[in-house]
Amino acid sequence: MQNSNKPIIDHIKDFLDYCEVEKGLRDNTQRNYEKYLKKFTGWLHSRNLQGLLPHQLTAEQIWEYRLYLSRSPNRTGQPLQKSTQNYYLIALRAFLGYFVAKDILSLPPEKITLPKGYKSEKTLKFLTLEQIERLLTSAEPKDAVSIRNRAILEAFFSTGLRIAELCSLNIEQFASLKSKTDLELGIIGKGGHPRTVYFSDRALEWIKKYISIRNSKDKALFINFRDKDGSGTRLTPRSVERIVKQHAIMAGIPTFTTPHTLRHSYATDLMNQGVDIRTVQEFLGHKNIATTQIYTHVTNKRLRDIHRQFHGGKNLKN
Repeated sequence: MQNSNKPIIDHIKDFLDYCEVEKGLRDNTQRNYEKYLKKFTGWLHSRNLQGLLPHQLTAEQIWEYRLYLSRSPNRTGQPLQKSTQNYYLIALRAFLGYFVAKDILSLPPEKITLPKGYKSEKTLKFLTLEQIERLLTSAEPKDAVSIRNRAILEAFFSTGLRIAELCSLNIEQFASLKSKTDLELGIIGKGGHPRTVYFSDRALEWIKKYISIRNSKDKALFINFRDKDGSGTRLTPRSVERIVKQHAIMAGIPTFTTPHTLRHSYATDLMNQGVDIRTVQEFLGHKNIATTQIYTHVTNKRLRDIHRQFHGGKNLKN
């Protein structure tokens, strides 16, 4: 390990470059790290510590920063939620991990621990099949926009795609649809990891209908239809989030519904149908099986309810 003569603040750009080149993190992850680290740099400035070197950062200063986070207001003037505070701490911990990777003497990232109960705060939200059906059919095929929206919703539930993965789809990837009734598509997922996604017959039917009325030279599959002639440019993740939210309201299903809720619903449905966890891991593109295991809590409860209802032991005499 070696000391750095460059202040901590001046290492942030190098850290973000490291995330892109060596860790292969996606652009939105880098942006989030940059956003959360701005809070830390602001705190350093407020304490006149902008010149602090990596090896000079102490555990006591980390504790002071944690107190600062716990007392910081959000946009509505309320204290930051514990989950939000954790995002700032996770970003800082990743930053300290960069110093370790580059053999720069600094406080070990393990010194930043997350509050007890952090994992329990993250609850799995998903829709039932009846709610999924209501969501899908809320996009009645009245015009080009509604047909596009139906194709988006069907694609989400058929594939378990993340929002960034769906937005990055290109129309040339669907060039063979006229001669196919099914489609396997290779994509590059989170962290630059490749995987195969599978489109159901019903999802492909709606994508075919959408492509037949789409009039744009843009290479993107899903476009915004901004022009009167039916052309447009690639939909942004924010636009897709609004589309899903709009149809959730129309369908009268929980307002927490987001594109990621559909991904959770896709995985939960597979588990409920008896698909083994390793296969679901492959479908979702999870690098670590521990990430997929959150879905076992849902299916375990279902199995427990079935056991209570049907197990013959309850009828035996004592």
